[in-house]
Amino acid sequence: MSKKKSLTLTLLKSEAKRYLSRHNDRPIKELFGVNDGKAIGTYVEHDFQNYLNKSYSYQLGNSASGIDFPILKLDIKVTSIRQPQSSCPYRDATQKVYGLGYDLLIFVYEKTDNHKKKHAKMNFLYAIFVESSCTADFQTTKGINGILDRNGNKDDLIAFLEERNLPLDDIGRESLAKRILSEKPKIGYLTISNALQWRLQYTRVIELAGTGGTNGVENILK
Repeated sequence: MSKKKSLTLTLLKSEAKRYLSRHNDRPIKELFGVNDGKAIGTYVEHDFQNYLNKSYSYQLGNSASGIDFPILKLDIKVTSIRQPQSSCPYRDATQKVYGLGYDLLIFVYEKTDNHKKKHAKMNFLYAIFVESSCTADFQTTKGINGILDRNGNKDDLIAFLEERNLPLDDIGRESLAKRILSEKPKIGYLTISNALQWRLQYTRVIELAGTGGTNGVENILK
């Protein structure tokens, strides 16, 4: 029996491309009539994990790590092109400013049901790799950078953070404002909505991927 190879980020990206290309338009009876995005995402993620596990050795994610590939610091997201969004664990408010703390690999699909043959087909339109540094909230980071470029001070930043409704108290806003003054955040490309879990929306990264991508955002199916 051949020894399994260690999974690297480069291998993961190439295997994701191979997996999605092979499974495009493959009949899937288990997903016929299923319209729940979470159930579809769970099926695809588990199937991809099973595919990887045949050839590679790696640590599986768990509830403690909160992401699929903790060693690689990467999480898989599966989302419909019709409503490209999903949830992710909330750690702290600074994630909207400095990113989630890990990379994302987003599988964007279009699902159709064949009622005559009673199976579903998944057409994977994009597989978008988003570097950790690009996973902050676009409007928040854009606004902060604008304030800094106009020589804004700590009070300006505190007022902006309050206007943006970041889940922080007065002490937290002041602490984050001080950090921003010494560590200018990079522009993020996600839309992150406040909730008990972050709600991530991917329209912007899909648009970027469709026009060739940008530094930190890449469609690996190309």
